[in-house]
Amino acid sequence: MEPKRSTADACVMFIFGATGDLTRRKLFPAIYNLAKDGHMPKNFAIVGVGRQEIGTEKFRSEMVSALRRFIPNGLNTDLIDWICERTYYAGGDFADDEVLFSKIKEQAKNACKEHNIPENFLYYLAIPPGLFADVTNKIAKHGLGREENGNWRRFVLEKPFGHDLRSAIELNSELLRTLSEHQIYRIDHYLGKETVQNLLVFRFGNSIFEPIWNRNYIDHVQITVAEKLGVEGRGGYYESAGALRDIIPNHIFQLVTLTGMEPPVSFDADSVRDEQAKILQAIKCFTPEDAIHCAVRGQYDDGEIDGSRVPAYRDEESVSPESTTETYAALKLSIDNWRWANVPFYVRTGKRLASRHSSIVIQFKKAPFILFRETPIERLTTNRIEIHIQPDEGITLHFGAKIPGPLVRMGAVDMDFNYVDHFGEQLATGYERLLFDCMMGDATLFQRADMVEASWGIVSPILDVWAAIPPRDFPNYRSGSWGPQAADDLLAKEGRRWKNTEHDSDEAK
Repeated sequence: MEPKRSTADACVMFIFGATGDLTRRKLFPAIYNLAKDGHMPKNFAIVGVGRQEIGTEKFRSEMVSALRRFIPNGLNTDLIDWICERTYYAGGDFADDEVLFSKIKEQAKNACKEHNIPENFLYYLAIPPGLFADVTNKIAKHGLGREENGNWRRFVLEKPFGHDLRSAIELNSELLRTLSEHQIYRIDHYLGKETVQNLLVFRFGNSIFEPIWNRNYIDHVQITVAEKLGVEGRGGYYESAGALRDIIPNHIFQLVTLTGMEPPVSFDADSVRDEQAKILQAIKCFTPEDAIHCAVRGQYDDGEIDGSRVPAYRDEESVSPESTTETYAALKLSIDNWRWANVPFYVRTGKRLASRHSSIVIQFKKAPFILFRETPIERLTTNRIEIHIQPDEGITLHFGAKIPGPLVRMGAVDMDFNYVDHFGEQLATGYERLLFDCMMGDATLFQRADMVEASWGIVSPILDVWAAIPPRDFPNYRSGSWGPQAADDLLAKEGRRWKNTEHDSDEAK
């Protein structure tokens, strides 16, 4: 595999949903950061596409306003001018696609001519998932989806990709009637985080870790995606999604695969994704009984977050007062392969929890106590590796050391690596690497169709059981806590407990 170039391919980036929140908060700042760091090609342009008929100048003005708001350390005016002169807009009603796409074609022609850009087109669909197939079909219908004369067409799709297994299969089938799999980039912004990307380097680039990364040394794995926030005005969406659908088949399963995969034969996209797919296929299917005993759901009640009272989920805007939608989900996963036999992977996600904290915890087995049985040591410190994904990206190694003095006593020690301390603060949105990879044609960090369908296949039996048996105890955890008691019991019945925060001094047994 050749080293990746530092500058992306020349292209026109079409942003469908260009006046939306995602574009303002994430895409514009990511493009600015890439340009600031010298990763954008000279031959580059943006064509925003939206329902509002605001014109190019107004769109440029809104882009600059968004950058001023979401780039906290000041803007380079020359760079802003550079981006603005390469930005165009086409607005209109998607139902009248003949008129809208004539505008899109005109702006694409202007962009290519004025900035000497070959017809490499990147389509970013920052739109509701229900529109993916329709918009893609219309792009193809108007002759803008064909790869010809050595030029490429790539389509970036935001999550959620489907609502369940059946809808994911249908969406994949619909897209593949028009596109080839190599043109589709199913984006998960979580994989743009440095620590997540570092997992492969950490595991396979350090000879001290890979030999112990298996059932012989590891007791269990915990993966947490915890939020302090509630649904924040997205009650309507959340009522149809819930915590399990929203986070586990995409964010968390991506972390599971990167943590558990075998070494790929190389770091090209399909070699890495082949190994990820094998992990998803090896996760033991949930029976209805497993869905009852190895899956936990919860819904937050009112409570206190950072000293302020917050409402129960059922009191949130656009939420039914009798809602049975879960805002918390925890699963015990069993990976049925040689490396991970009898090593449970515990995963959880929730809203209104005690801390905003996402991490992977590798909990090692206890050392034999025999050597220390005639000393004051009552129990040995268990070793673990904590990979912190947010808010502070870094890695902690937790081990035991002798406390100074004449007696043999042991204390817990943490050896910390923090990205900011070692590499300086990187003000990034998480989309920079992903956009750059799309422009380069590197699909390593993007899900293939088989991975999406395998992920939904794992959670679908749980969703079916939860739909058939409504919860009787909702709400069952207070805002500001670490979730329902049943989630603690899921681990406690096997003598383990959750590692709740990076500052928690308790042993995760």
